[in-house]
Amino acid sequence: MKTRIALNGNDGNQRIGIGEKIRWESFTRFDWSDLDTFLDENAGATIFVSLSYELRKQLFPSGKTVEENFPLIAAWVPESVYLVKNDTLLFSEGSDNEENEKLAREYHAGPMEILPGKVEWKPRQSKADYLAQIRFLKDQIQLGNLYEVNYCQEFFAENVSFDSFQGVYQALNAVSKAPFSLLYESENWMIASASPERFLKKTGTKLISQPIKGTARRGKDEASDLRNKQTLTNSHKDKTENVMIVDLVRNDLSRIAAKGSVKVDELFGIHTFPTVHQMISTISCELKPEVRFSDILKATFPMGSMTGAPKVAAMDISNSTERFKRGIYSGSIGYIDPNGDFDLNVMIRSFVHDRRSKTLSCGVGGAITIFSDPEEEYEECRTKVGRILETIGTCQW
Repeated sequence: MKTRIALNGNDGNQRIGIGEKIRWESFTRFDWSDLDTFLDENAGATIFVSLSYELRKQLFPSGKTVEENFPLIAAWVPESVYLVKNDTLLFSEGSDNEENEKLAREYHAGPMEILPGKVEWKPRQSKADYLAQIRFLKDQIQLGNLYEVNYCQEFFAENVSFDSFQGVYQALNAVSKAPFSLLYESENWMIASASPERFLKKTGTKLISQPIKGTARRGKDEASDLRNKQTLTNSHKDKTENVMIVDLVRNDLSRIAAKGSVKVDELFGIHTFPTVHQMISTISCELKPEVRFSDILKATFPMGSMTGAPKVAAMDISNSTERFKRGIYSGSIGYIDPNGDFDLNVMIRSFVHDRRSKTLSCGVGGAITIFSDPEEEYEECRTKVGRILETIGTCQW
């Protein structure tokens, strides 16, 4: 099947790519100059990009190289690019042919597809094991080995098969209406994401990052919803989680920023989505001259909100205690505009379908600090993905 991708922007518009004119990817360690060469050779075209969380092994190598199932990094120029503005599909660049326009129209306004029965979600680890790992991580924080770590668990389903993920995405988006949601289909993979989080956005010489740390469920009525929002606003625990990642992002950006240009534009902002309230901060900088896309990735990836602090120690300990390989979950997918500007999301609240193994995966995690209560962390995971999992199935909590 032709590769298809549709990315939502937080302005309500959509960017759709159909097919692949040219593609560059790597499943193992690579030379960063190869990425720069590909981007240079295709400057002036829209380029879609996927970054697996396992790209961290390229940035922070340890042990022998193992080829990944999902590419560490991929970049491709589609055959055709379409934009959706004010609910109208517009051809943008590439090949304007009838077949690709039909595929784009299906992505934009296709009918809700019948799902192939209810998915039976299962946890990769038991609740008891999850709670034990959180207690272990708190001990590591108490010992001073780290300050904060993002710990993730996986819910999965087996023996599932989809001809298209469009119905899954439509069901997911109907519940979440997330600003950085996406739908991706290829020969081997299908992804439906309801991500509310931006990793990085570049506009001219300005770069911004918007990490999320702090979650509260929506209330059943206006009064309880306001109480939940106010509780998040005043939460010492959530502010502690958030400010640690803000400091980490400030440090990451300082490596590629013009001197004195790193600043916090918004601290502890509360943003409301259909299923949750989120605490989001915005950090920005002016880039040094001649900074390449690869330089930005080397300075900032993986994103602080999905790792912890210190970043390397947090990644090492989460890798040794989590019961699954994250892959594209907690990585990023986005696009680079013809002028070199780009927008990248954080791959959370997402369904990832491996068409070859007929497996379906949904990861969820949260920041663990010294103030974390294991039971409350588990319930926060339910808040984040409970309704999402239920859009297409039932879950064994």
